[in-house]
Amino acid sequence: MERANSLPIGQRYINRFIIYSALGTPYVDLQKWRLTIDGEVEQTLTLTYKELLSQQSWCEVIRDFHCVTKWSVPSVKFEGVKLKTLIAKARPKPAAKYVLFGCLDGYTTVVPIEDALSDAALIALKIDGQPLRIEQGFPARPFIPHLYAWKSAKWLHLIRILREYVDGYWEARGYHERGNVWSEERFKKEI
Repeated sequence: MERANSLPIGQRYINRFIIYSALGTPYVDLQKWRLTIDGEVEQTLTLTYKELLSQQSWCEVIRDFHCVTKWSVPSVKFEGVKLKTLIAKARPKPAAKYVLFGCLDGYTTVVPIEDALSDAALIALKIDGQPLRIEQGFPARPFIPHLYAWKSAKWLHLIRILREYVDGYWEARGYHERGNVWSEERFKKEI
């Protein structure tokens, strides 16, 4: 989906991330933190940070990071666990259509399951060789390169598999249901 050597329509490159926090930065107690995958699955899966770090499906993805506010950071190296591998371990039911990401601050966002299962989609634990900093979403955040950054929810603690679409935080405020950068899906179409 990502196009080599090109920038999506309406985007411009900047040198470093602009840090946003829609609902404030939460306190993270790594000893109590868990990532849970539940919902339309055969088996709920719960992992500690240490268990995530030791997953065999560890991968590295180098892609541009695109914000819906029209800035992009080029060639960011994300490291973590393949999202499709984690979801497969929970065994999604045939009715599964969407993935909701839930965060420690109460933020949520939703993506079609096919986007979450794409080869480059991962649960990022590191950026540019370093563990995520708290303002970057420590301990974990999803990263799906062909979707705008609001889908890369910080402080992730829940991956809920859904059979029906529900709005997340920004989607309830008019942002597009999917958010594909290459289709410039920034906002919902008016009915």
